[in-house]
Amino acid sequence: MIDSCYAEQASYRPRRKQTGELVDGTLRAIEVEGTVDEQHRLHVDEPLPVDGPGRVRVLVLIPDASGPEDPEWLRAAASNPAFDFLQHEDEDLYGPADGRPFLDH
Repeated sequence: MIDSCYAEQASYRPRRKQTGELVDGTLRAIEVEGTVDEQHRLHVDEPLPVDGPGRVRVLVLIPDASGPEDPEWLRAAASNPAFDFLQHEDEDLYGPADGRPFLDH
């Protein structure tokens, strides 16, 4: 099995696109990441743990380009009054002498 894939058995009752008729069967969901190239083709980062060749159904989740970028979101969160309580002295639980250094080697 591939470490970077998340596979889960899921009961799913798909319908035929043309007729809306229920199709019997259970599908397995596998989450992988990939990229879309200049020709609008999807390339997944890892080989899929499936017996092939065969047809699959694909759901593509695309980041919302209209949403805030990370630095913008962090600035908005830092200036949001909902987090003002974190500035209170009671919330300052730890100091430089507390804990041990984390060395990521």
